[in-house]
Amino acid sequence: MYSYLNKFTDFIKIYCRSGNGGSGIIHFRKEKFLGGPDGGDGGKGGNIIIRGNNKLFTIYHLKSKKHIIAEDGKTGGRNRITGSNGKDSIIEVPIGTIVKDICSNIIIEILNNNEEKILLFGGKGGKGNCHFKNSLCKTPFYSEKGESGKEFIFVLELKLLADVGLIGLPNSGKSTLISMITSSKPKIDNYPFTTLNPNIGVLNYKNFKKIVIADIPGIIKGASKGKGLGFEFLKHIQRNKILFLILSAEVIDYKKSYNLIINELNVFDQKIFKKKRLLVISKSDLLDQEFKYEIIKELPIFEKYIFISSFSKEGLYELIYYICNILS
Repeated sequence: MYSYLNKFTDFIKIYCRSGNGGSGIIHFRKEKFLGGPDGGDGGKGGNIIIRGNNKLFTIYHLKSKKHIIAEDGKTGGRNRITGSNGKDSIIEVPIGTIVKDICSNIIIEILNNNEEKILLFGGKGGKGNCHFKNSLCKTPFYSEKGESGKEFIFVLELKLLADVGLIGLPNSGKSTLISMITSSKPKIDNYPFTTLNPNIGVLNYKNFKKIVIADIPGIIKGASKGKGLGFEFLKHIQRNKILFLILSAEVIDYKKSYNLIINELNVFDQKIFKKKRLLVISKSDLLDQEFKYEIIKELPIFEKYIFISSFSKEGLYELIYYICNILS
């Protein structure tokens, strides 16, 4: 089990600068019969590297470190000794992180654990004077400076690569559900928008080492156009493998609520409907069997559905089995 991270951040700008190359040096060996230029090369500057880390679910840790600077290469030494290379600066990010320039052009995406990409190469080290000896110049008083490092402003944007996305209206029971089947402990209360950021939980079940579940903040009418919180976080469901459309048993008009969710998803991204999905009727402990039949009549005939209750545990095992069956 894994505790969710409540300091969720999915967008940040960072300044990066790779290391300067070290300078080559001018030096002459003075031993008898062994004289001559022996100035060594400068070391290479450190790279800026981005690396995927499947233990991270937010880029919040970068808020306090928005300037990433790699180490410079060291100056060369006598006896043709090359200066040491500058240490690389590694940026750890969650899987699903997109790196863009300030014009929103995508540069790279990190989609795998421990996947590494070089954002900026360090400057090359300069050559020492030992390289410039020739038949015309046996004592070159010349060496190269190291190349300057590169600098750039990157935009990091996170689209969660969760296995399961929980989608629904405010107060539909998403947070309670994720707290029941994972170790996530989201804020739960009986008023709209208690979930202001995606909650992340991890389900460990039998042979499945880690099933990542994301509770997306509640969707309201117009969310796809920026109303409420939905527009900001709807992007996180684009990479979910399975979607749970959650309707609370407490809603007055099930068909209207279902259509509201479907319409907002359709406006935001029609490709979402190609994903596996399940309609989940939560808080079913409030319903008798007759009422359940009435609800079923209102639901689309093509939609798979399940009744669950986080209070009575109804349907929770079947829900987990459905997830594992799809992911196996």
